[in-house]
Amino acid sequence: MWTTTISSSWVAGFTVCLSLIISIGAQNLYVLRQAVQGRHVRACVAWCVVSDALLIAVGVAGMSQLIAGAPEMAYYLSGGGALFLLAYGLYALWRVVFAADVVPHGAGVAQRGLLSVLSTLAVITLLNPHVYLDTVLLVGSIGARQEGALKAVFVAGAACASLVWFVLLALAGRRMQHWFAHPLPWRVLDALTGVMMLALSWWVWTGMNTP
Repeated sequence: MWTTTISSSWVAGFTVCLSLIISIGAQNLYVLRQAVQGRHVRACVAWCVVSDALLIAVGVAGMSQLIAGAPEMAYYLSGGGALFLLAYGLYALWRVVFAADVVPHGAGVAQRGLLSVLSTLAVITLLNPHVYLDTVLLVGSIGARQEGALKAVFVAGAACASLVWFVLLALAGRRMQHWFAHPLPWRVLDALTGVMMLALSWWVWTGMNTP
């Protein structure tokens, strides 16, 4: 009976987290881009998994209840998330039109160091207010319903989902490297990224409720 309960908590954490992170967002697209470039992919995957686990653990520990009990905080986080997605989308479209350094794999921008790559990923992860609504509030509030030690089992399941997803994303990016041997596919990827981010920004903005 206890084993079944543990399994249920783990599966709940795994499925809830996986259902959220598979949506195309700024973090996923950045990791995919690094995987295509073949630069610091393992470090990016490790950062994403650890940050997801920590944010979910914070939510399970009580931050989700704090945010849920403050409608104004959720409102401003949604607004900040919409603006973040808007800026990210516009920057991607700017690269399509104006950037002169959209280059094939292995040259130019691909030479960024580990610290630079992880710093950018940290900004995309932690300064995107919408991540707190999804990871901390939604996943955390579900995990907070687990009893006692099962909260940790839920977080472990969520971390496993994050690991599976980002490893698959990295493998997909590696298989796509031959497609990005010329500048044009990079511009297409930036164009798709920009359009997706603008659409997500609009979706978040129109879904906001005045506190």
